[in-house]
Amino acid sequence: MTYNFDPDKWYENELFLIQSKLKKGEITLKEYDSTVDILDKKLEKMWKRLDGSYQICKLKE
Repeated sequence: MTYNFDPDKWYENELFLIQSKLKKGEITLKEYDSTVDILDKKLEKMWKRLDGSYQICKLKE
């Protein structure tokens, strides 16, 4: 199974939504900071899970 998931693009989209909520006054600056911190941690965990899973092993000769 293959898919084209881009964690950085996902992060950009999520951050845009959070920033939009702040600009509209739907969340406070404190809520914004907390939410971005959670988002950063999710991205870090995501990269750790994805790290190396795409590597192909060498064939034995």
